[in-house]
Amino acid sequence: MKHFTKEEKSWIFYDWANSAYSLVIVTAILPIYFKYVAGNAGISNSNSTAYWGYATSFATLVISLSAPILGTLADYKGFKKRFFNVFALSGIIMTFALAFVPDKSWIALLVIYVLSHMGYQGANIFYDGFLVDVTEDDRMDEVSSMGYGLGYIGSALLFVAVMVLQVTDGFGLLSTEIVTKVCFVLTGIWWFIFSYPFLKNVHQRYAIAREKHPIKVTMQRLGKTVREISKYKAIVYFLIAYFFYIDGVDTIFSMATSFGIDMGVKSDTLIIILLAVNIVAFPFTIIYGKLAGKFGTKPMILVAVSVYIAICIYALFMDTVIDFWILGFLVGTSQGGIQALSRSYFARIIPKEKSNEFFGFYNIFGKFSAILGPLIFSFMTQLTGKSQYGIVSLIILFIIGGILLLRMKEDKAR
Repeated sequence: MKHFTKEEKSWIFYDWANSAYSLVIVTAILPIYFKYVAGNAGISNSNSTAYWGYATSFATLVISLSAPILGTLADYKGFKKRFFNVFALSGIIMTFALAFVPDKSWIALLVIYVLSHMGYQGANIFYDGFLVDVTEDDRMDEVSSMGYGLGYIGSALLFVAVMVLQVTDGFGLLSTEIVTKVCFVLTGIWWFIFSYPFLKNVHQRYAIAREKHPIKVTMQRLGKTVREISKYKAIVYFLIAYFFYIDGVDTIFSMATSFGIDMGVKSDTLIIILLAVNIVAFPFTIIYGKLAGKFGTKPMILVAVSVYIAICIYALFMDTVIDFWILGFLVGTSQGGIQALSRSYFARIIPKEKSNEFFGFYNIFGKFSAILGPLIFSFMTQLTGKSQYGIVSLIILFIIGGILLLRMKEDKAR
């Protein structure tokens, strides 16, 4: 970390702060708790898994539809940081609020989750856009990869604390329900405290002068970009490819815990597997960043897409807990790498004077894609009664995304 600037370190460290939410809330503790609450209300395993997918899709839809407008508006000087603050703070508050939902209110639990997830995803729109402000083109792969890498380590540390509380029932002092709610509070505290370096040191470097009527002009600018989209063919081509393959990545991540439970993996074992995945992901994410500097960013993204295709095929033959361990390891090798390199690749090919506007499109393609995947997964799970077929059905997303990326002319993108 010594060769990173203060701005780069502060930007990288926010991944440490918010990844705890992603792991604890989205992937590990809340899905298990939700299925417990829903089960007490008489909801079957397959239906509760589907409802979790539908809730994730809804939260993503709202952010997706607003991302281009918010991104374009954030190009004005000082706006990006304000928007980041609002979404991050709302996500943190809603994470705290999860602890106050009554134990049998599964619908209320989903509603609060949706609001917290919207805050988390909304803040990430502007966090990603700040990449062009904190570093230069030739360092983006390394900086982006280090962000994702440290995010895995940071979330793993909180995850260990959460796991200890879960296994020991709060050192024998608390009920399982209270321990779970304490975990929600700890996640909110972690997210808030470790966001401070970003809030203090990261500032908008590329911006346009404020207009008298910013919202009206923002809509005009957005409309002009859409009308002149033919000027940005390579960017559009990448975004379509990204739409498909990142959809599969996000779906596997968000539905992993529910999938494991449906396979019969015990909650304690599932938590250990998720922790192991994070530990594996840290070095592999850094490796992806290093290899991108040697072999190129796009080839390494294609390597990651190939790994996910193998994951989908392997899911069809899964039958034991060992199989789930292997699946988790495969996900850990490529999840951070494909996300980090996609972000840095896009940051290099867009015009910096419109960076926030284009990252708005990047996020609408990324976030909107996360609607289709959970819907496909949930539909196939309900149709067949088996989560394995939900995972297998995602292979089409990786195949389409990989083919489009392979055919993209990299020289024109640059």
